[in-house]
Amino acid sequence: MSELTRRERWRHIIFGTDTRAGALFDQLLIVTILVSVLAVMLDSIESVNAEWGRELYIAEWFFTILFSIEYLVRLWVSERPTRYARSFFGIVDLLSVIPTYLSLILPGANYMLTIRFLRVLRIFRVLKLFQFMSEAGELAQSLLRAWRKIGVFMFSILVLMVLFGSLIYVIEGPSNGFTSIPMSIYWAVVTITTVGYGDIIPQTALGKTIATLAMITGYAIIAVPTGIVSAEISASATRRRFGRECPNCHLPEHDPDALFCIRCGTELPPAEDSQNR
Repeated sequence: MSELTRRERWRHIIFGTDTRAGALFDQLLIVTILVSVLAVMLDSIESVNAEWGRELYIAEWFFTILFSIEYLVRLWVSERPTRYARSFFGIVDLLSVIPTYLSLILPGANYMLTIRFLRVLRIFRVLKLFQFMSEAGELAQSLLRAWRKIGVFMFSILVLMVLFGSLIYVIEGPSNGFTSIPMSIYWAVVTITTVGYGDIIPQTALGKTIATLAMITGYAIIAVPTGIVSAEISASATRRRFGRECPNCHLPEHDPDALFCIRCGTELPPAEDSQNR
């Protein structure tokens, strides 16, 4: 088998999943990534590290060498090695192995070993999860379009928390743990967000009434930002549906089943072509 043929075969296995060998490679890679991340998590537990530290250390070097070989093979089989090395996943692949090597030459680099958790991002590539990132981009665009509404809403919540905090400070006072207005505002934040740590609690009947109102208010406001973003997503879907643009006069908002422009009569592109432009 020639060198070129060998490279092409490995390229098809590593970067493609339409063969049994490629699918098997991806399955083994997912298992290896998950086990390596599990080893990193176990290594951070003091009791486990004390008993199994040597085994976890050996396992970490095994995974590091294995992923290093995989990274080098990807560089070798890639048609554009430099482009792969500078790509998002190329950088993730490199960062997932570098910390272990740095820990040998830099005594203070042990804290960098947590970067190894980046390995879990590699599953996105193996499972082709980035094909669903268009939906995430749509959500981000909806958030950007609604930022003014969300900003006004968040400012209103901030004012509400200050009011609740100031009110509970006046009612309860330092004798019941509300030693200052900032501390009382902290209580209001914890209560309205329904976290409820319980480190500060009202003691008087009126204070408990205020706390009840704050908790009910918290439940009521949870749905507001969700509704704002949902409305923007719905508006985006409507714009995509009726946003077909005439290639001649650039008139937008044609009906989905329209074949010709209502202004100039030019034939309209198919709906899917209009959405992909």
